[in-house]
Formats: sequence, C-alpha cells, structure tokens
Amino acid sequence: MNEHPHNDSLIKHDTDVSTNTDTQTNESMTSDTEAPDNKHKRIVNTFMKRRTHMNKNAELALTDPEFTQYLVNNSFGDGNLEGINDLRSSFSDKPNGSDAPLTLEIGFGLGDSFIEMAAADPTRNFVGVEVHEPGIGKCAYMAGTQNLTNVKIINGDAIQLLKQLPENHIDRIQLYFPDPWQKKRHYKRRFVSPERMAIVTRSLTQGGWFHTATDWEHYAFWMVDVLDNFAGLSNQAGKGNFTTRPSFRPMTKFERRGLERGHGVWDLIYIKD
Repeated sequence: MNEHPHNDSLIKHDTDVSTNTDTQTNESMTSDTEAPDNKHKRIVNTFMKRRTHMNKNAELALTDPEFTQYLVNNSFGDGNLEGINDLRSSFSDKPNGSDAPLTLEIGFGLGDSFIEMAAADPTRNFVGVEVHEPGIGKCAYMAGTQNLTNVKIINGDAIQLLKQLPENHIDRIQLYFPDPWQKKRHYKRRFVSPERMAIVTRSLTQGGWFHTATDWEHYAFWMVDVLDNFAGLSNQAGKGNFTTRPSFRPMTKFERRGLERGHGVWDLIYIKD
C-alpha cells in the first residue's frame, strides 16, 4: 500500500520496486540501544536494510555532482552522521532560508510522496532520512529534475540523527507506513515506543506535530495506546481517535489499491504540548 518499503526504518511491505517479497523498512533506519549492564550494549534496530535494484537515474544522482546539493552526507552507503547536528543550517543558502517551517520524514522509501509534498509546499523545508540507497538516489533524482530548493536527504539511522539534533528544532516529524514487525517477539523493534518517542518529542518545537500512518490495524491501535499515554503529546483528534487522512499526505498507488480491496489505513497526528 505504500510507495516505499516498510519503514520501522525501512521495511515496507508494498513498494515501487520491492513489494511484499522484498521489503525494506521505512522507519527509516532507526536503531536503539539496550544496556543489560554498563559494559555491553545491544543494538535493537527498527529497520532491516536489504539490497534492491538501483536504476540508472538513482545511481546517477548518487554519483553526479549535479545532485550533491540534495545529499547532506553523500557517502554512498556508510550512513555516517558525524557532524550533522543542525538541519536548518542546510538551507541557509536556499530561498527559504534556515528559519522556514521544517519537516523531517523518517524513512521516505522511494521518495515519491516525500517529493510530492515538498513540491506542493515550496515555502516549507523538507529533510528525509533513509537507509535504502536506491530510494535515496531516486529521491535526489526527482528533486533535481524538478529543481526543488527545499529538499535535503540524509543517509543514516533516524534515531541517531534525532539524538544529535537540538531540542525544539523541527516543526513536523512524519513516519508513514513503518514496518509493523508483526511477530510478538519483534514488537520491541517497532518505532513507536515510549523510549523512541521521548527522542522524537525532544526534537519537536512546541506545537509541532508527529504524524504517522499505517495500514496494519494492530500497529495502529498499538500506536494509539503508546501515544495517548505519552506525556507531552496530545492527540489532535482526541484521545483514542484517529485522524482523517489529511489532504497534504499524498495517497500512493499502493494505498489506493489497498483501499479498493477493503484494507484500512489509519492516520494519527500528535501535537507537542
């Protein structure tokens, strides 16, 4: 139902290039740490990075200097986030400047809806973070061919990135169709958890939004339970309720196909108090 792989940093079950048979999450590259003791830490990823075909346009965007303006860390795969501690400064030499409203999308997959949103709202700056190299390349290529000046792309782990950013830094954080991690033993990998939401909320401005959408009913109600009970966030639709899909979130071909088959889609918008 989505144009990018499921994202709990990058695994989505429906994508342009890799459908259910080759998923790659969209919770864009997010990992977390658990510390059983003070000496050892175990990484718990919310994404699973997998190889998929990279077309010529995507490869061109990752290697041609013409597209480097869109790639904050053009390291072709290592996801090094060192020194990325201020997203707004990336736009200081662009028409909108660094003070424009700022949206961060976690796990944009192949970038179709991300680019559509950026093109439709040119006075807002958009940063996308992703680990899927073909998606990063395709997204940069689309931004370049449309001559967008309000888009930046980061290759790396979204949670690590958020930890490096200042408090009250981002106006909107969006997470669309993250990996639902359906098996109970994998629930700890779901992006929406109290621990990860503390990191997300810290980076949001007061009045800023966290917007998520899923086509997995169990995960939808899981998120309502976590987010409604998370101090510092208020459900825009009222406690226990979902939001009607907002017009600014593009409906992808996979989402439309799913709706035609009777599948559900659930949107949630939470506002930082």
